Amino acid sequence: MSSLTVLVPVYNEQHLVAASLRRLAVLETSPHLERVQVVVVDDSSRDATPTVLASFAAERGIALAPPPPAAPRAGTGPVPAVELGRGLHGKTEWIFLRHERNGGKGTAIQTALARADGAYTVIHDADLEYHPVDIVRMVDVFVTERADAVFGSRFAGGESRRVLFFRHELGNKLLTFLTNLVTNLNLTDMETCYKAVRTDLLRSIPIVSNDFRLEPELTIKLAKREARVFEVPIRYSGRTYQEGKKIDWRDGFRALGAILRFTLSDEIYVQDEPGLAMTRRLASAGRFTGWMADLIRPFLGSRLLEIGSGTGAMTRRLVPRDLYVASEVDPLYLETLRNLTADRPYLEARYTDVTDVASYPHLEGGFDSVVCLNVIEHVDDDVGALQNVRSALAPGGRAVVLVPSGPWNFGTLDEALGHRRRYTEATLRDLASRAGLAVTEVIAFNRLSSLPWWVNGRLLRRSSAGRFQIGLVDWLTPIFRRIDRFLPLPPLSLIAVMERRPD
Repeated sequence: MSSLTVLVPVYNEQHLVAASLRRLAVLETSPHLERVQVVVVDDSSRDATPTVLASFAAERGIALAPPPPAAPRAGTGPVPAVELGRGLHGKTEWIFLRHERNGGKGTAIQTALARADGAYTVIHDADLEYHPVDIVRMVDVFVTERADAVFGSRFAGGESRRVLFFRHELGNKLLTFLTNLVTNLNLTDMETCYKAVRTDLLRSIPIVSNDFRLEPELTIKLAKREARVFEVPIRYSGRTYQEGKKIDWRDGFRALGAILRFTLSDEIYVQDEPGLAMTRRLASAGRFTGWMADLIRPFLGSRLLEIGSGTGAMTRRLVPRDLYVASEVDPLYLETLRNLTADRPYLEARYTDVTDVASYPHLEGGFDSVVCLNVIEHVDDDVGALQNVRSALAPGGRAVVLVPSGPWNFGTLDEALGHRRRYTEATLRDLASRAGLAVTEVIAFNRLSSLPWWVNGRLLRRSSAGRFQIGLVDWLTPIFRRIDRFLPLPPLSLIAVMERRPD
């Protein structure tokens, strides 16, 4: 059994909002929901919506405080919200909020999301275009498919839909096509209101759009977070402009701009740090990751433990195996890794801290291989960390360890990434020896990037390598990998292949 939060942004819907909210009672019929939370945000409506909401709440035994008067729509900064009342009716908790001034749909959703405590969150507009009975089916998909997000598609063959506005549908399909083009998803309805998302995932995505640009923004950011997205056919009863439909052709052009903006942006985590953003940019460089994977693959066995898997960029390159354990300490990354296991029975995702041997997975006989890329330089006790890696290996098993090279190149980029040190081949061999591992091979890796790293981190004192720079490196990787070993430059990284010595 689980729980669901419904976010309901409301603006000037006095004729429809009560009927729309009453429909939510169907959610209590879901066999998967033990609790429903509905957060209604009146976005400073100027019609009789506040009175209608008060009457609706009173029917459920909830007394609402008088709403503050609507402030002028102009204004910048956070939009203050006042809680008017809350209460329990059946197994549904109702929370009523009002913005002191109009902030737009995106702002109302953010206000409501701050109160959300259900496992899943869905957006429900305060009109009658959508029916919540379809949300029940969307919840089923979370349970059966381990989904991160479920979209309700108006164009995927629902039971019924009101026939209206051919040109409007063409616009929707164009925006969906363009979003699919930049995300490599195959959605049929990006502009749907019914987007249900795991609440912890939704909270971790920074939403900046205050209007209908929210739809492409959320879709593109979910794709960049590698979320498992599913679609469910839903019914749709679109209303006419005379009945109060708010979206028009100008919103279509705004959506086009939003698609371009959020395609170019990599701000996909709330309160992102420069070092983490740079790490993810590097992980998204597919050609570069492929180069690294090709170098280490010949040294790996069939039972493999990867420590510090991030979002699984390297994991995808190294599977399948007889057994592959991908591990992380970051809960958001770990959830992404768990998504990879749904269709890969040989793959396991779990929490593993390189410094805590008790967190390591136990495998009878030990792992053939442990992959530890860009991890050891982050910890204070690198000897202890490598000793823990050794303990996970079978006798004669191999650890493949990548570390940053060249203490002379330590700068602000290293500090932003949380590096404690950079290594030489001599210090890396000594480290392995003290940990009970024998180095059989050291590969100098990525000489061409050593000079740009020095310029950014030592000369310019930057805290992050830009998306353009990393994209350029990725684009040129097919050339780099052919000429790298011939360049008269020190490597940016060292890859050491280590074997477990006999006890």
